[in-house]
Amino acid sequence: MLWESIIIALEGLKANKMRSILTMLGIIIGVGAVIAMVSIGMGVQNKIQDSIAGLGSNLLIITPGATSPSGVRLAAGSNTTLTNKDAQAIGRQIEGVSAVAPSVSKQYQLVYGNKNWMTTVQGTTPEFVSVRNFNVELGRFFSNQEVETRMRVAVLGKTTADNLFGTIYPVGQTVRINSAPFVVVGVFEGKGQSAGGMDQDDVVVIPLTTAQERMMGISYIQTISVQAVSPESINQAQEDITSLLRSRHKLAKDMPDDFTVRNLAAVMATAEETTKTITLLLGNIAAISLLVGGIGIMNIMLVSVTERTREIGIRKALGATYRNILLQFLIEAIVIGVTGGLIGIGLGIAAAYAISAIAGWNTAISSGSILMAFGFSVAIGLFFGIYPARKAALLDPIDALRYE
Repeated sequence: MLWESIIIALEGLKANKMRSILTMLGIIIGVGAVIAMVSIGMGVQNKIQDSIAGLGSNLLIITPGATSPSGVRLAAGSNTTLTNKDAQAIGRQIEGVSAVAPSVSKQYQLVYGNKNWMTTVQGTTPEFVSVRNFNVELGRFFSNQEVETRMRVAVLGKTTADNLFGTIYPVGQTVRINSAPFVVVGVFEGKGQSAGGMDQDDVVVIPLTTAQERMMGISYIQTISVQAVSPESINQAQEDITSLLRSRHKLAKDMPDDFTVRNLAAVMATAEETTKTITLLLGNIAAISLLVGGIGIMNIMLVSVTERTREIGIRKALGATYRNILLQFLIEAIVIGVTGGLIGIGLGIAAAYAISAIAGWNTAISSGSILMAFGFSVAIGLFFGIYPARKAALLDPIDALRYE
């Protein structure tokens, strides 16, 4: 009986092709829209996660200046409150810290031959590579000895290297940074854009002491990047660093911090929560069209019941029970939902790939969204098919046979 009902339902769809297509259109669009919208939301979520993770794992960023409810408050001299000795103290005294990389940065023009390129020049220490998840593709990174002796060596980001050297092998070449000659000792692997749209490969890294004393003429630190031992220890490390710096800067209990410690793990958690909410919102908006499709199924099933009143009467006269008639019309409604859902899955996947290819957006198709959309389409067909099926099953056989 079940298989017969499925065959009858499919024959009914084939007999009224245009009506069947229009009925399924709401389900097709709904399922496709849910998959496409959720894939966009998950693509954004993955991009943000990758961008934040690309900055470094278990990362704490320490910057000078106190925070206030209205933002960063830069009091007199508060932008020079961090020193290299603070960074060294953090590395020595905080147990939950695996690496510390102090840094300073400034925009400079680089010149090689007849080419020039304006970029960010960052002075730091060898720990920078592990703390900030950079990998050297060509050559090497500079050593602690080169930091101590203020050597003029540089490691280029991929964008900077490509714009200055093109097809020329950059390692061993000499570039001028603000008119001072630097030997290129390495080139980083490409990292792409950050969450804020900044090109992480448009950078030049030089020894910290070289940047401070030979380039900028400063003795303070602009940023200290700290890598915690594990995700579990990052909050404790943040508290210990805050206590240590307050003690080193001789701040009384009633005085605010003259520095800011940002926990990127907390930033990532907040970003994940936000993008999940956005993905859920997009999915719910798209799911509205599924409800519209369900109403279309109910409408066409009611029309089908009216058209087939005599057929129902004949079936009942030949012995069909309430359950047989109910099952037949329910299966027809479910077949519409299943067929529309399968077509919608194909449309949604194609739309996600098209959006990624044409608009350049990150999309991530998940099996969970496909199963959810398909299950919802089947449930919609079942829910909105119950009333017409029940109406057909309750028809009096004598009245149905008299129906014209």
